[in-house]
Amino acid sequence: QAQLVESGGGLVQAGGSLRLSCAASGLTFSSYGMAWFRQAPGKERLFVAGISRNGASTYYADSVKGRFTILRVDGRNTVYLQMNSLKPEDTAVYYCAARIALAPTQDRVDYWGKGTLVTVSS
Repeated sequence: QAQLVESGGGLVQAGGSLRLSCAASGLTFSSYGMAWFRQAPGKERLFVAGISRNGASTYYADSVKGRFTILRVDGRNTVYLQMNSLKPEDTAVYYCAARIALAPTQDRVDYWGKGTLVTVSS
């Protein structure tokens, strides 16, 4: 059974950095596009960043371009989200997502993680 486990969330001051990790098991990692989504309190879950199966293509929400970087290490079955220059509006639960063959989108995700909370204080 496929499982995605996020880690690395926490409390950070505005302007700081965090790196989230998502460890995948129970699936052939190299066959899946991966992505990060986030859900702020009282709001819908939104796409943050995605990466193709081979890592050659990456995609970002406008709100995080230039600040966040997604990357994958297939040998570790892990996808990362490096978050720099964090803002209070980045506060959310961050979810890892997987989709067979293609990068996950808002409407198509095959597997979800349970999330990790990121809180950015002003």
